[in-house]
Amino acid sequence: MPLYKSIIINSQTTVKIWKIEESYNALISPLDLKPQSLERVLGMKSELHQRGFLSVRHLLRDFGYTDEDLFYDANGKPHLKDGKHISITHSFTFSGVIVSDTKVGIDIEKQRDKIAIIANKFVDYEFDYLDHFNIDYIRKLTVIWGIKESLYKLFATPGMLFNVHFLVLPFMLEDQGTVCWIDYEFKKYRYQSHFIEFEGFTCAYVIE
Repeated sequence: MPLYKSIIINSQTTVKIWKIEESYNALISPLDLKPQSLERVLGMKSELHQRGFLSVRHLLRDFGYTDEDLFYDANGKPHLKDGKHISITHSFTFSGVIVSDTKVGIDIEKQRDKIAIIANKFVDYEFDYLDHFNIDYIRKLTVIWGIKESLYKLFATPGMLFNVHFLVLPFMLEDQGTVCWIDYEFKKYRYQSHFIEFEGFTCAYVIE
């Protein structure tokens, strides 16, 4: 399947999402991968991860980039050679890329009940407004995780803890966005986050 969704946030920022329905061969055949990328994809044990990796390269092409335009720093954060900011995600059958003139982060997560089991690892303040017995509890937890994962990708600082350094202010699912904060080393950083839901998945993204 080609591009699943394209969201133009503003004149400097665009999100593109791919629904991964193609086979591995169908995804890799049109791509011109640099040797490091080819070695990486061939070394993946899971075909699901291989297809996710390759679908991201198709999203890059949709943005007008090639695999050569993308590189990673020592912390594993992706960068583009033209200086624009990029963040990348893939989960099961969806992948996403956000490109902007400012720092950004993106995450796609499948909505699954098991997220409640690990909630204590990434939720602290947010428990004050979450209702464990609400029908939307799992969906809201998934939004919170996605926003915090996006913040982590944006800030790209090892050692940060989701339940200590990141805060997500109260929101309703119909809001499709909220304010979030990073509180780290006596400094506070405020960001605007957005989220959408589709086919049992949540995509969250954060813009500086």
